Order: sequence, then C-alpha cells, then structure tokens
Amino acid sequence: MSAAGDAGRGDRGSSLLLTGIGELTTGEPDGRCAGPAALLVEDGVVAWSGPAGEVPEAAGASRVDLAGRAVVPGFVDSHTHLVFAGHRAAEWEARMSGRPYVAGGILTTVSATRAASDAELAAGARRLAAEALRSGTTTLEVKSGYRLEVDGERRLLEVAGAVTTETTFLGAHVVPPEHAGRPDDYVELVAGEMLSACAPHARWADVFCERGAFDADQARHVLGAAAEVGLGLRVHANQLGPGPGAALAAELGAASVDHCSYLDDADLEALAASGTIATLLPVAELSTRSPRPDARRLLDAGVRVALATDCNPGTSFTTSMPLVIALAVAEMGMTFDEALQAATAGGAEALRRSDIGRLTPGCGADLVVLEAPTAVWLGYRPGVDLVAAVVRGGELVAGAWPAAAG
Repeated sequence: MSAAGDAGRGDRGSSLLLTGIGELTTGEPDGRCAGPAALLVEDGVVAWSGPAGEVPEAAGASRVDLAGRAVVPGFVDSHTHLVFAGHRAAEWEARMSGRPYVAGGILTTVSATRAASDAELAAGARRLAAEALRSGTTTLEVKSGYRLEVDGERRLLEVAGAVTTETTFLGAHVVPPEHAGRPDDYVELVAGEMLSACAPHARWADVFCERGAFDADQARHVLGAAAEVGLGLRVHANQLGPGPGAALAAELGAASVDHCSYLDDADLEALAASGTIATLLPVAELSTRSPRPDARRLLDAGVRVALATDCNPGTSFTTSMPLVIALAVAEMGMTFDEALQAATAGGAEALRRSDIGRLTPGCGADLVVLEAPTAVWLGYRPGVDLVAAVVRGGELVAGAWPAAAG
C-alpha cells in the first residue's frame, strides 16, 4: 500500500502489545491519559487501550516496552495537493517582500505539471507521501487540479490513487489559459466530460469558490454534478476574503470547507448546524502573510474543526502535521488538546472516516511513538523531529522501535 494512504492492516492472527507508554492519546475529547499505559493490537486493529495495570491477557503477542514515550494517533492530513511539478520559491520570496497573494499563481504550477511526465509526477508524489509518513501522517487526502484538462486531470487522479484512496477531483481549481474569458464554458467542461472521466478515480470533488477562481453559481453547478455521480463534496472557500463558499458548503452538506479565514456569524451558524467540518490550514497563512482563521471563534460557535497541511508548491510547501499543530496552538487560539484532536480525529471526520484518527477498540492501529514524555512536546518543541516510530495497521512503517525499549 501507499506511503501514507489507507493502512493495510496487519497480518491475520498477528498481535502487538505496547507497554510502558508514558502518555497515551486516544483521539477522543480529553483522551490524553497519563501513563504507564498500554495498547493491544490484534489483526491490525486496536483491541484494547488503557492503564498498564489493566492490560488483558495477550498470550503470543509481540511485546514492545516504550519506556515512558508518548503515543498519539497517526495524523490525518485531509487537504493536500501532492501531485505537481516544479516549484514557486520565487513567488514565496516575493510575498515575503510584501507582494500580496492572489490565486493566479496556481497557473504557474499548471504549466509545469502539464509539461511533466506521469512518471515524474508519480515519483514526486511518492517522495512527498513518504516524507509525510516519516513525520507521523498515516492517512492523506490528495487532490488533482494542476492540469485542468480532461485526460490530464484523470491521469493526476491515477497518480494520486497510487498513494492514497482519499482522492479528490479538483478540476474547478482555476480557469486555465485556454478558457480565459470563458469561465462558464470551462465550468460546463468540468461538470460534464471532465467529471465523467475523473469520477471513477475519485472519492471526492472539490471547488475553489473564491474571487479569482469560481463564483457560487459555478461552484454549485460543479458540486451538484459531482454529487449526482456519487462523489463526496469538499470546498475551498473564504480564504482571500468574505464570500459565499462556506454557506454553500453547509447548504450542500459538504464534508468539509477548507481555509475559512473570513467567516461571518451566519457562516458559523450554518456550519455548526450542518456538521460540515471547517478545515484550517495555518501554514498557508504563514506562507502568504494572510490573516489566520479564528479557531477559537469557530470552536466556541460549535463548529467542528480539522487541521491539515494544504501541501502545495505555492502557498504551503510542507508535509509536517506537527508544524501545523504548533502553529494552531501558537497563532490560532486553540488549546493543545484541541489542536491534536483536530489533526487526528478531526481530520478523520473531514474524510467521514470512523476507522482512523483514534486509538480506541475497533479503530485501525495507526499511531505515532514520540521521542517525548508527553504529546505536548509537539507544540512545546516546534520544528524538532520528535517522531521515533510510525505504525500503520499494526505494522512498523517508519522509524524504529526505540533502542531503549528493548
């Protein structure tokens, strides 16, 4: 299976017992439990978790003593654009010198991606997925959106499908050059021939509903067509200014609306009532010097929140969910526990998954062992690699069992 897609669960009949856990985070609210704790995995699924003194009989299980290290669920990155060619370092440098961000830079990546071979794109996607895995991401969502032509978008989704099952059709990213001045014609192409070609390779459909991209009517048309063929819905919205995207996402029952820097009270009410997840992408604001979403305001209004990297070559070129967590706490008004849950269980909810993002019985055994006594160090020591080992489906897939664990 892929470097950071859905976990292939452990071999039938295999079992693993992790003991000596210094702190265990289950992904549930208030689910950070002081150790010593233990976790039992059977057939790639969490069978039991709790205080070490209450561990059930686990005859025949492979045993690993983590000697006081913390364990958290594998991170769920529910918003990435991993399949692309080229880079936009000059654009980033210009923004750091004061040039404002606009959506038009996407076309630079479209040009480079159209010129790249599928093999080159696949190699780049595998490299980034492996990078994400090493930093603890066990599930990725990956979008198309950088070829903006019928066969090109289909091929991007095929590449994405090699690294995850959480693939998203983003033909409505921006209007490509050959349709300049004819956005409605392009929307018809996206909602018709392009969707027909891409839907068999996607689980989701997304639209960039923003100035410089697509308006509410255009977004509604694409999303409605996608829903008719059975795709789940996601929306990029309210990043560059106030707009209709968040309300549209709530109206259509989208799984998530992502960015959410500019929301009014009506948007908050609609999102809270609909259950649509607000996915926040703090590295995008860091890399564009744009206003950050007010996560505290969202949470206090009853809106469910996820955190994701938005990994892309223009505005958030990172695969690090630990960095995202640290920024959410330092800059967006979240407590550490809220941020950690948003990066695990929250991301799972944004993908409408109940089998990942938690370490409770019945969930996949996707977890991260930290070289730290508590998960709080993910925010306390920002930028430091604290990932000792990554387990997916009960199998060690990155790092190594700590030597001190024996």
